[in-house]
Amino acid sequence: MTTRGTSVLETAASWNAEGRKTAIATVVRTWRSSPRPLGSRMVVDADGRFEGSVSGGCVESAVIQECGEFLQDGKPRTLKYGVTSEMAWEVGLPCGGTIEVFVGPGHGETFEAILEAHRSRGLIGLVTDLEGGAQRTVDPESPGDDGEAAVRQFFERYRYQDVHEILEQEGGRRFVELLGPPLRLAIVGATHLGQCLASLAAAAGIESAVIDPREAFATPERFPHSSIIGNFPDVGLRGLMLDRRTAVVVLSHDAKIDDPALSTALGSDVFYIGALGSRKNQGARRARLRAAGIAPAEIDRIHGPVGLDIGALTAEEIAVSILAEVVERWRSVEG
Repeated sequence: MTTRGTSVLETAASWNAEGRKTAIATVVRTWRSSPRPLGSRMVVDADGRFEGSVSGGCVESAVIQECGEFLQDGKPRTLKYGVTSEMAWEVGLPCGGTIEVFVGPGHGETFEAILEAHRSRGLIGLVTDLEGGAQRTVDPESPGDDGEAAVRQFFERYRYQDVHEILEQEGGRRFVELLGPPLRLAIVGATHLGQCLASLAAAAGIESAVIDPREAFATPERFPHSSIIGNFPDVGLRGLMLDRRTAVVVLSHDAKIDDPALSTALGSDVFYIGALGSRKNQGARRARLRAAGIAPAEIDRIHGPVGLDIGALTAEEIAVSILAEVVERWRSVEG
């Protein structure tokens, strides 16, 4: 659920800081079934250590070897691999397919610019010349007129999505990517359910922030995968710079905490807002929000009771239902 490859770039940056030479392999085209989607990345160092995946295991060894050769000769390359039905079966696919992988440097100003854009919750475009190997970043809000009309039109067509596409031109092939910051889940209420949800979000590659003014609840020991904001939720949420790649879930069961959080979230363009509580509690909450001057159409953005109706009973099961609804909502927005 992160921008595909974002964590790989962060790993590459960490390895580069340690003095390790790195190469990055990126899936740029797929045919039929493919183990990994477009934009999937893998970073490899000179000793063959790697993170990420481009094929779910089918051709990783061959790609690692090509990355090693790139680190020796410095020549970017685009590779094509056939994935047989037998190989695909081993990684859970019904049939085989073909993937095309670009191998290039895992360091430099280009990737630093991507990471900096993500740290500031901004969008950034990446254009890779699959013939010569050159890479450059582009501001998708103002891509400019550099003679590549197809590239400019690509960025004008898409917004707030993770989009990857090969553009065929007379001058060669360009792999163009629109890279948004990682998805983020703001959890209001450092409860046991919040712990379960934060752990699941981490496993799904979603960043999480836990907001709760109660110091005994919001601790790094209880939420090792999350950033901790020990403040009242309206203040804490405003500090997060809420955007279209953020979801907000309120879990405290305390109106003094939940209501300000919902009011703040409703005043933003986050893609998902969820609130824990029974239908009776949801009705009382909606009445309070209407009394606070929030329009019914805005209140209707709240998913409550939160989560998909799968008959969940335990905190772990409820966390699964919440994360599933967040994913469902994001994919509908992205699509």
